[in-house]
Amino acid sequence: MSDHTTSFFNKTPARIGFRMPAEWEPHAGTWFTWPRPEGISFPDRYDAVPPVYAELIRHLVKVEDVNINVWDADMEATVRALLTKLNTPLERVHFHHFPAYEPWCRDHGPIFLVRDRQGQHERAVVDWGYNAWGGKYPPYDLDDAVPRHVAALRGLHLFEPGIVMEGGSIDVNGFGTLLTTESCLLNPNRNPNMDQAEISRFLRDYLGVEKIIWLGEGIVGDDTDGHVDDLTRFINSTTIATVFEEDIDDANYTALFENHLKLRAARDKHGRLFNIVKLPTPGMVEYQGQRLPASYANFYIANKIVLVPTFRRANDKVAIATLQEHFPDRQVIGVDSTDLIWGLGSFHCITQQEPA
Repeated sequence: MSDHTTSFFNKTPARIGFRMPAEWEPHAGTWFTWPRPEGISFPDRYDAVPPVYAELIRHLVKVEDVNINVWDADMEATVRALLTKLNTPLERVHFHHFPAYEPWCRDHGPIFLVRDRQGQHERAVVDWGYNAWGGKYPPYDLDDAVPRHVAALRGLHLFEPGIVMEGGSIDVNGFGTLLTTESCLLNPNRNPNMDQAEISRFLRDYLGVEKIIWLGEGIVGDDTDGHVDDLTRFINSTTIATVFEEDIDDANYTALFENHLKLRAARDKHGRLFNIVKLPTPGMVEYQGQRLPASYANFYIANKIVLVPTFRRANDKVAIATLQEHFPDRQVIGVDSTDLIWGLGSFHCITQQEPA
């Protein structure tokens, strides 16, 4: 057995120097899972959704590779034709026949880890369990298998913690601090026999973090039980952007206000306070009488660009300008997410970064 193989044996990622990098660290590419017409995510609105994917990919291929999980060869051919029709270059687009029922790659896709060891930059994959946000939308066995396919494709070691965790429920600054919510990670529909201390240990052991900031509740309409990527995001190692509702009569006001208070008191692993930046909300976004979890916090950071969901609301421009101020070395691009949000998720929910 080689020293490389031995170094992984019966050890957690953190113990052997792995960490989850921040989203703004250099990417090798972005992963998507293409939505199926037969899927349940976009009832009566599916045809409006693939063009949104195409628009995101059109921007991404200018700065990094794009990997798309598709159901089969027929879906690949359909997607290729659509991207070509919508003037999206295919030179940096790579298709993989890794089928999944629904398109939320942030949650069912691989979480990549990195470490620098003996002059070598190494990567690995964490394969958390995936149960469609507490068993809400079965079946999900194919979705749960995606990280294993990707690790095998890349020839990377696969760590399997054996607990349920979604990528949208966590955010890291790359320097030892992680953001999450109690409403999601402590929900008994995920890991019913584990308390906060036990879940924290898994986050530390498998993502290489030392400090965990626990926020409270999520926003109305979020069927994930409160994913942090609809609420609060790191925008650099010392700065946190958080959604804040100014209207005291809005249903999201109290949860967002309480989360803001927690963030103002939060400290990093060195005991330092963070710079807190307020993002506006788009206000009420509804479809067929249902309030949707529209949030500017669901942006995606890629190489040289930041893709921000917009909702045809006055605060779209405010959110873009606020983020541009704090991403001086990246172009902040607004893309209409009004059709996509009917699936109860946006750009961060459908993407997963692969670090270089």
